[in-house]
Amino acid sequence: MRSITPTQRIITIAGVAGSLIAGGVIGATLAGPLAATAANTGSTNQLAAASASPSASAGTFKSNEDATHEAGESATVEAQENAGQRPGGGSGKFTPNENAAHEQGESAAREAQENAGQRPTVP
Repeated sequence: MRSITPTQRIITIAGVAGSLIAGGVIGATLAGPLAATAANTGSTNQLAAASASPSASAGTFKSNEDATHEAGESATVEAQENAGQRPGGGSGKFTPNENAAHEQGESAAREAQENAGQRPTVP
């Protein structure tokens, strides 16, 4: 049986450590958005309200006071809802996703809203 030299040992350890670090970065990059999405799956009403176009014609914001929704809600979000504000969405400039893969599954009505610079309200 042949033993490895100190140089080979250092290279092997560095390779294993580098692989672990790279795997952690890749895992965090992939799992981070998935975890954020999973945290929001219980409230489809809030998600739909947050993606609606913020305009005077959109009406007054109505918060979701369902007990299941409220159980997972932070104090900050509840304070925003109580103040009549739309928490976490509907602000800033809308920029449509023009990626070819996204465009293939998009309806004509949604594309028309995006082309008009509006936040889409249809699938």
